[in-house]
Amino acid sequence: MYALFEEAGKFLAGRVMTETDTSMQIELDSGKRVKVKSANVLLKFEKPQPAELIASAQTLSKEIDLDLAWEFAPETEFSFGDLAREYFEASAGLEKQAAALFRLFEAPHYFRRLGKGNFKKAPEEIVKAALLGIERKKQVAAQIDTWAGELVRGECPPAVREQLYKLLFKPDKNAPEYKAVVEAAKQSQKAPLELLKSAGAIDSPYQFHWRRFLFENFPKGTGFPALQAPAIKETLPLAAVRAFSIDDSQTTEIDDALSVQGLGSGTVVFGVHIAAPGLAFAPDTPVDGVARARLSTVYMPGQKLTMLPDEVVQAYTLIAGRECPAVSLYITMDEATLAITGSETKLERVPIAANLRHDQLDAVITEATLTGDAPAPYEFAPELAFAFRLARHLKAQREVVRGKPENFNRPDYNFRLEREDGDDGKEPQGTERVLITTRQRGSPLDLIVAEAMILANSTWGGWIAECGVPGIYRSQASMAPGVKVRMGTKPAPHAGMGVAQYTWATSPLRRYVDLVNQWQIIACARHGRTAALAAPFKPKDVQLFAIISAFDSAYAEYNGFQQAIERYWTLRSLAQNGITELDAVAMKDGLVRADDLPLVFRAVGAENLPRGAHVRVRVGGADLLTLDVHASVIARLDDVPAESAAAESDVDDLADSAGPLTLAIDVQGDDAEAPQTADAAPAT
Repeated sequence: MYALFEEAGKFLAGRVMTETDTSMQIELDSGKRVKVKSANVLLKFEKPQPAELIASAQTLSKEIDLDLAWEFAPETEFSFGDLAREYFEASAGLEKQAAALFRLFEAPHYFRRLGKGNFKKAPEEIVKAALLGIERKKQVAAQIDTWAGELVRGECPPAVREQLYKLLFKPDKNAPEYKAVVEAAKQSQKAPLELLKSAGAIDSPYQFHWRRFLFENFPKGTGFPALQAPAIKETLPLAAVRAFSIDDSQTTEIDDALSVQGLGSGTVVFGVHIAAPGLAFAPDTPVDGVARARLSTVYMPGQKLTMLPDEVVQAYTLIAGRECPAVSLYITMDEATLAITGSETKLERVPIAANLRHDQLDAVITEATLTGDAPAPYEFAPELAFAFRLARHLKAQREVVRGKPENFNRPDYNFRLEREDGDDGKEPQGTERVLITTRQRGSPLDLIVAEAMILANSTWGGWIAECGVPGIYRSQASMAPGVKVRMGTKPAPHAGMGVAQYTWATSPLRRYVDLVNQWQIIACARHGRTAALAAPFKPKDVQLFAIISAFDSAYAEYNGFQQAIERYWTLRSLAQNGITELDAVAMKDGLVRADDLPLVFRAVGAENLPRGAHVRVRVGGADLLTLDVHASVIARLDDVPAESAAAESDVDDLADSAGPLTLAIDVQGDDAEAPQTADAAPAT
């Protein structure tokens, strides 16, 4: 005797070996023996052979019209045998009963399964809805096939083009566009990015990088809501100083200025004046909401996305010729020894006498003019000379704490895009000619600004802690390899900077953590030792930790994009200038760094070179989408023994700055700080 039974949604049949009241031992055609509950046995028969019955019943089941079967089925519960007798004939035999069973089981939208071979027909409205859904699925499947075929032929369907960045980086894997790309990638044996590129989905490599960044970080666009810059309501005293700022010519967010008083008197007061948006608006106000959503200004060649709307920035930026609200730190020191004897923080209006531009003055204001070895034909010469002397003194003190001197032998690179229409405010198209110029790090003006900001950030960090007010600090336990800079709410040493504690508080127009710290500093300036009760953020405030987490994430994203887009323009420069060979320095793991361009890349033949070896590299080409460089070493320019190849700087690049382009389509189904630029964000 044979039996037909259901197991895990499948129908099987075999010879009955033994039988009890509750189960059977059945041998399948494969020879496997299974124990089956009697309740799961649906048919018993003597002939035909099990395989023959199943094959013929499956063929016959396909001929059953489900609409007609649904009409014939009774309104009450029924068995598959009942339906076979209603649909075929009253004497429907074994084959027709099995056919009815198979057909009923595979049509749950027509018939509900009740178990033990019993069913009940679904209500008419459910059947109609299910049929519409099935038809839609067929249409979607057909659309997926059509789109996949177009992609394979090198044509990009509009629906796929519209979803390009979502498909590549944050796909809905149930979306037909995604399934079409996956299917086309399988058929064409191409990677998704290569497939979409060959299909014309990516018009411009630059736009690809730019739109990807916007998609991931600014999905609602880069515009600001209509906002007015709040006025500062309190009456602020006027400072008796002539302050000056030092920035790049393109800088619009002028956060900081300096002043020097008392030269020649034996006691000098050195002032650091920071723009004070924190005096105008508080946390949880509309302007704060905008700043907290963006968290930082985003810099890139040719444009920038400011943290605050321009009308807000212009209300508080330290523009020459205005008396600007500021949070000022005054450091009193002995003029001869530069020993610090006191400090004071004031909320005041500061007259800004000049906005000095280092890109215009670097060649004029030099170490020779600042030390008296050459004439100093420029404004604020005595003040700048003292500031330079102080900066070198502060740097030397920090280097003692660090245990070694700071080494910045690589230049900074400036990118300038030449636009045909001359409109520097227009969004770049990626085809502009790019000029890359160098500026040696640690120039006198750089040193003056950097050391002044480090002094202010370190001093304020210690002061607010003395007042019992939490802030956002940056710390580094040691300078050992792999020890990263951390952000937290308690002061701790920063080994890389060589200071006892370090905040970011001197760029409140450009970084949100600086604005948060400014609110805390303002509370200390107003209330002193009782500031903890009045400060916007209290000790162990969960908001501070949320801000740190959000800022860390956003700042890393923004810096990563800046590095990638600068790499794009560097590769464009190679092509525009017909550069096919570069001199470079070997690093590690086959990486080399170009001597005269901000470019780190892999070169065939560099894998076994000692670190620091000087080589000539042939550039075979570059992919502007993946930002990969195809290069090989063609000559060794020096003979550097491995043991003498020292690290080139305090912070070495360990990987390609752009990093690999990672996609979310699956066709298979160093945070150390450079003190010289620690507070000087690049301006574009």
